[in-house]
Amino acid sequence: MNINATLILQSIAMMIFVWFCMKFIWPPLIKAMDERRERIAEGLAASDLAEKELAAAKVESDQQIREARDKAGDIVDQANQRHTQILDQAKDDAVAERQRQVLAGEAEISLATNQAREELRTAVASLAVLGARQILEKEVDEDTHRELLDKLIAEI
Repeated sequence: MNINATLILQSIAMMIFVWFCMKFIWPPLIKAMDERRERIAEGLAASDLAEKELAAAKVESDQQIREARDKAGDIVDQANQRHTQILDQAKDDAVAERQRQVLAGEAEISLATNQAREELRTAVASLAVLGARQILEKEVDEDTHRELLDKLIAEI
């Protein structure tokens, strides 16, 4: 009976130990494992959400980069157009200035020509008067007259 009593007592002790473990030890362990499982699930869900947000942010940043490139292209086009306008305006201004200077030069030349003609008329008149005086002072001779005219022509 010794073996049976020991076996029964050990069985009872084992049942008390199992009951004690199930009542006081297993619930906190199961609770800790459940909490750990929930944290892992939340972490995976947050990871999936972060991946989705990252993909959305990448799409948005790509779109903003495309928009910035388009705007930069537009700005470059506008700068090229403005450059062309400035060059055209400068050419037009240069042509207008050249025409103004040509007209001013022509007017100056015309004025100088008129002054030279007037001076020439004055000189010719003086020479004519001088030639007539010299002719009248000498006797009227064809050779003398021709000689005086040749001299007058040489002076002019």
